[in-house]
Amino acid sequence: MSWGKHDVLEKSPMLMLVGILIVVSIGGLIEIAPLFWLSSTVEKVQGMRPYSPLELSGRNIYIREGCYLCHSQMIRSLRDEVERYGHYSLAAESMYDHPFQWGSKRTGPDLARVGGKYSDEWHRAHMIDPRSVVPESVMPGYPFLAERELDYDDIQDQLKTNATVGVPYTDEMIEAAKADVEAQAGKDSGDVAALLARYPKAQARSFDGDPEKVTELDALVAYMQMLGTLVDFASFDEAGPNLR
Repeated sequence: MSWGKHDVLEKSPMLMLVGILIVVSIGGLIEIAPLFWLSSTVEKVQGMRPYSPLELSGRNIYIREGCYLCHSQMIRSLRDEVERYGHYSLAAESMYDHPFQWGSKRTGPDLARVGGKYSDEWHRAHMIDPRSVVPESVMPGYPFLAERELDYDDIQDQLKTNATVGVPYTDEMIEAAKADVEAQAGKDSGDVAALLARYPKAQARSFDGDPEKVTELDALVAYMQMLGTLVDFASFDEAGPNLR
């Protein structure tokens, strides 16, 4: 059966390859070229801010201990997900994540909206002995987090590194990083008012229940308690994204 001029292209591997490259190039230009005229592909939403130094330390511990392997941080825009976990995730909520924690597997629940859902006491018990609060849990315990003091000597360098990849940490934030760790963890010497001026909605208290020292559990619980709390979704639902 003759296909006219098509058979010339179909019988020649080189012509077929050239044709594919031309089609892919045109498609790529149409998809990619407009992005060069956009300052950002992520729509900014009111309330989003960089992680505080203590939250950032907690996030690093979260990654170090492999929590992302069993917990995702991305609620899809499907009815069952929204009804179970809350408002679907926005791209802006991950704009300061390097790397993002969307995940692809859930042995445990999604954590994108876990902030404020449980008390600090619940989180402490859950980290030390998961089955004390969730009997069917298969999560291992992390009791050492409550005993290990947080090493934040390099926290300024961590903020500087994030700043080099676009996270808007200012010189003031970097300079005050160590003081902000202590202020948020509930140490008496910390200036909470200054912390809140730099990081609105930051929660400041002794997350591990021991104000005498800053532990890795302090940092991890501080991180967990802020997840999903920065954006006012009641306002977002009514008026759409509230741009800065």
